[in-house]
Amino acid sequence: MVSKNTICLWFNGTALEAAQFYAETFPDSAVKAVHRAPGDYPAGKQGDVLTVEFTVMGIPCLGLNGGPAFRHSEAFSFQVATDDQPETDRLWHAIVGNGGQESACGWCKDKWGLSWQITPRVLTEAISDPDPAAAKRAFEAMMGMRKIDIAAIEAARRG
Repeated sequence: MVSKNTICLWFNGTALEAAQFYAETFPDSAVKAVHRAPGDYPAGKQGDVLTVEFTVMGIPCLGLNGGPAFRHSEAFSFQVATDDQPETDRLWHAIVGNGGQESACGWCKDKWGLSWQITPRVLTEAISDPDPAAAKRAFEAMMGMRKIDIAAIEAARRG
């Protein structure tokens, strides 16, 4: 059964590959169904994978193989709250090491162009610290990072 609200992500023929990667990489993720085109269409032929139903950390998604007309941008990203440095490192390296690319402040992009924020909970807590000076130090430390270094954020917060 299709969820009442589903995120539809446009791919250029690689929806199944992306969904399988997400299912292998993120907890509570799975490929649910693969639907093939009942006839030819502008970006493909009858029998090609048209859509893929999958979940990413419990979020229902639909991968649509719509062709090259539209690309992902940083205007949409998945934000993943991590509990520790090993989890942060594992997810970051899975995305970047599989043809993705690093960006700033905990952001990276997978090989399909989809943006991810790998955000340790410690960072969110630090930049929301009730002490404005501690929050500012943590924020400034984050601004110089690509992958978030939890120990460095904690040290900056402490001053």
